[in-house]
Amino acid sequence: MISYGKHYIDQSDIDAVVEVLKGDWITQGSAIERFENELKTYFGANHCCVTSNGTAALHLTGLALGWKPGDIVITSPITFLATANCIVYSGATPDFVDIDPVLYTIDPNQLEEKIKAYHLKGKKVKAVIGVDYAGHPCDWKSLRFIANKYDFQLVNDNCHALGASYDGDKNYAVKYADIVTQSYHPVKPITTGEGGAILTNDKYINKTVHTLRTHGITKDPNELEKNHGPWYYEMHDIGYNYRITDFQCALGSSQLKKLDKFTNRRNEIADQYNAFFQMQDLITTPKKSSSIEHAYHLYPIQIHFDKLSITKKDLFDELNVLGINPQVHYIPVHLQPYYQKKYGFKKGDFKVAEDFYDKVLSIPIYPLLEDVQVEEVAMKINSLLESNII
Repeated sequence: MISYGKHYIDQSDIDAVVEVLKGDWITQGSAIERFENELKTYFGANHCCVTSNGTAALHLTGLALGWKPGDIVITSPITFLATANCIVYSGATPDFVDIDPVLYTIDPNQLEEKIKAYHLKGKKVKAVIGVDYAGHPCDWKSLRFIANKYDFQLVNDNCHALGASYDGDKNYAVKYADIVTQSYHPVKPITTGEGGAILTNDKYINKTVHTLRTHGITKDPNELEKNHGPWYYEMHDIGYNYRITDFQCALGSSQLKKLDKFTNRRNEIADQYNAFFQMQDLITTPKKSSSIEHAYHLYPIQIHFDKLSITKKDLFDELNVLGINPQVHYIPVHLQPYYQKKYGFKKGDFKVAEDFYDKVLSIPIYPLLEDVQVEEVAMKINSLLESNII
């Protein structure tokens, strides 16, 4: 079965993990700080805090930024649930802004219109989470301009775009956003099995998330109300166990060395798909802005089912029979029963995202995918579509 995504692990990754497993520390040791330093260097951040997963990074982000009941935080409806859920975790109110119909990231023009609408009601938006969907960076210059204009916090859910560049800059994420969150799930650009990180240039935010990552505990002598001895610690705020292990971080360090190679291969595969589908008017391939280098965590095609005699489910099932396992990224968050029942969202609220969902299919793209497999996937999709034209 050719899946939509797959991790890449080689002998150097295995050796890095084994070395830590044979050492004295498999958690809370030096491999964690080493991985954090390497992430800071690669992504151009002053500070980094690695976490147990990307959801933990998002949760800590909301806590560090002080989101609370009564605050309004906006994100894209085309994202994984965790992006919106972290708003709910903090007690803030989630809202959404529709996506750009070409690039699939949050639409800055519609964002500003929504912020203006809130202002007319005497309400202020606390924060916006931009999602670099599929590996294509948002229009961060516009988002930063709007954030400065209306004084809200800006977060980059960067999980898909590791290795991407914006105006030739791989360090763009922390340049424009107050906080950047990443995930290292197995199908992401690099993996630690499970794992995530918070990158920022803000010293206070970094200190806060590091403390909250470990139950809210501090041993800093300058912060202790008492000090009984070298074992002594205090908890001034409620925190969580969002720590990651040393052997996961050893894997992350090894994987990070390959990220540029991974990104190049994903772009090669995307170029091949573009060529195979260029004459296919039943498919819209993903586009990219001229100012960016796409990371292609996903290769989402839009299929024009209104011209076909088969449904999306039919196509999905038939591809499975042919040995291809695609995926759908994503069901719009506002259509989830929880968000509809609790916040009143309904079908028709974000029509571009809903139309995108009706058409989208993520097809296989990962570094280990061979050229012959890329051709196989493309040819089978083309054949299925052409045999089912109305």
